[in-house]
Amino acid sequence: MPPKILISACLLGQPVRYDGKGKPLVHPWIEAWKGEGWLVPFCPELAGGMSVPRPPAEIEKGMNGHDVLAGHARVLEVTGGDVTAAFVAGAEKALGLAEANGCTVALLIDGSPSCGSLSIYDGSFGGVKHAGHGVTAALLKRHGIVVYAPSEIEALAAHLAS
Repeated sequence: MPPKILISACLLGQPVRYDGKGKPLVHPWIEAWKGEGWLVPFCPELAGGMSVPRPPAEIEKGMNGHDVLAGHARVLEVTGGDVTAAFVAGAEKALGLAEANGCTVALLIDGSPSCGSLSIYDGSFGGVKHAGHGVTAALLKRHGIVVYAPSEIEALAAHLAS
């Protein structure tokens, strides 16, 4: 069975981000994997019931997705709205889709309060990032799915080749 890769839909150019845009990752590996049918695109924020466009959201107080899943932190919009439930629901749907498709790896947009795997914003809405996982990345990792950021695409390719 060929490998399947859960991928942030925005990385394929789908206009699902909070600002109504995509953030396409242009790379030969993406084109090859797309051609092989290995990519399973998904946006956990849309799956969690959020709209496009939507207010920017960050995990509060410099915390991370693991803290959100443990009930110790919230995901808040810049407007003050609490969207924690939507982020957790989207993460659960991402996990369900990954498991249903046999995805053992994911390629997720970094910086996002859902998908960030190397860094996320600190909750101040001041453009400050810190090391940490978003809610979806944290849940996938908890269930043994290896999560890569776009800057780690070569490492993902090596993982798939091994």
